[in-house]
Amino acid sequence: MQSFTAVYQQRGKWWVGYVEELPGANTQGRTLGQARENLKEAVRLILDTNRELVRKGTKGKRIIREELTLAS
Repeated sequence: MQSFTAVYQQRGKWWVGYVEELPGANTQGRTLGQARENLKEAVRLILDTNRELVRKGTKGKRIIREELTLAS
């Protein structure tokens, strides 16, 4: 399973988080724990949305879909 790098920074009373490897995956939370959970959800939503967009764009076309695993 591939892992991502989450970066968190405290800004005032809020925590801001983003994923280095996944543009657009960012969030905030009042606590570090809240920011962590919000970032996990943001990543899930981005991946699910991207999968759905590809499925719609390739519907009716001859394609190969396979799992890609990256070794660390």
